[in-house]
Amino acid sequence: MTRWRLVIHGGAGSMQRGRLDPEQEKCARAGLEQALAAGSAILSKRESAVDAVEAAVRVLEEDICFNAGRGSVLTATGCIELDAAIMDGRNRRTGAVSGLRTTRAPITLARRLLDEGPHVFLSGHGADDFAREHGFEQVDNGWFEVPERRRQLDELLGSGGFDDEVKYGTVGAVAVDVDGHVAVATSTGGLTAKRWGRVGDTPLIGCGTYADDRSAAVSATGSGEYFIRAVAAHQLAERIRLGGQSLQEALDDVLADIRTLGGKGGLIAVASNGDAAWGFTTPSMYRGMADATGRTVAIYSDDDER
Repeated sequence: MTRWRLVIHGGAGSMQRGRLDPEQEKCARAGLEQALAAGSAILSKRESAVDAVEAAVRVLEEDICFNAGRGSVLTATGCIELDAAIMDGRNRRTGAVSGLRTTRAPITLARRLLDEGPHVFLSGHGADDFAREHGFEQVDNGWFEVPERRRQLDELLGSGGFDDEVKYGTVGAVAVDVDGHVAVATSTGGLTAKRWGRVGDTPLIGCGTYADDRSAAVSATGSGEYFIRAVAAHQLAERIRLGGQSLQEALDDVLADIRTLGGKGGLIAVASNGDAAWGFTTPSMYRGMADATGRTVAIYSDDDER
């Protein structure tokens, strides 16, 4: 029997100790704890990894401290567009959605596609229409907005900047259950001031999200365009399955590869034997881990996390 394990992230970025607003730090740590608790409650009852990652990410989607679901960043036109994906390592079944504007629970809609289809990936108004037809709660787009995200948009638009040096807002969870099955879920509001229907790596299977019992479950956060070019999550898994690398070695090498392209960010991963790994090339990454011995959360690179 494998020891169950859950690893989560809430985005990587430029947060530095002493410079992050104390209330934001407190909120983020509390949200990570709640997400770990939700996923751990499932895994500790010998239930499935895919149920656990969905539950953990749903908590983060409802938490305004994170850039997913409610609390997501705004596009250049002042609306919110949401992406999410989930994958089961047992059979590589998956579901993904992008450009949602009214569906309250993006990761649960993605789970519906994983379980029942008929398609793997839905986008834009069609994805919201599908959700509505299948009874998923719908909200006004403004429900997702919080004042701080509007302020961030106004600041970026005023300076002509881009959300490249601020924070890569994505939330994700990877888990292995007692039966040795792995799963991943990732959700995001994308980049502040994104335009033209931009889609990042989160909903693209093999880029920001991937799970395979033969290797690992992987969730990414970072400069999405580079993670797409590196096919980051799948590359990590194949470094293990075909290249024989350890989980941490594969993760570190993928981040190094992305860095050579000019990108940065973070990765979390678990393997079917219960191993876990994470790493990031930004100053910080909201993250946490739980297993049968307890839970821990961290933000900064020098946090005592293990």
